[in-house]
Amino acid sequence: MSKKTLLVVDDSPTALMMNTMLLGRQPYNIVSAKDGQEAVEKAIASPPDLVVMDVMMPRMNGIEACRAIRQHEATRLVPVILITTRGEEEYVAQGFAAGCNDYVTKPVNATELVAKVRALLGE
Repeated sequence: MSKKTLLVVDDSPTALMMNTMLLGRQPYNIVSAKDGQEAVEKAIASPPDLVVMDVMMPRMNGIEACRAIRQHEATRLVPVILITTRGEEEYVAQGFAAGCNDYVTKPVNATELVAKVRALLGE
């Protein structure tokens, strides 16, 4: 069985490194992107099994990127987990309206994030 690929997206090098290290402990291939635009380009070029993406980013935020990922046939069904400091109901609603499958607030609870990833991957 081949390893599943996760696309981890964050404009903060520290958050990107932490999420990559956390998810890299699991049996996954990790591909990273530093903003929503790069995430959409990488996802379309080589669709991952799941996307874990920050919301507040330059060029294209996570909500816009999630919407763009949903518009392409190859990535339409790829699960997306949005991560953000904005836990208010309106932001959560925007995330789900854009097509995300789940929503995690910062600081990220490692156990919760891994559980959500595994659940969306059907593990």
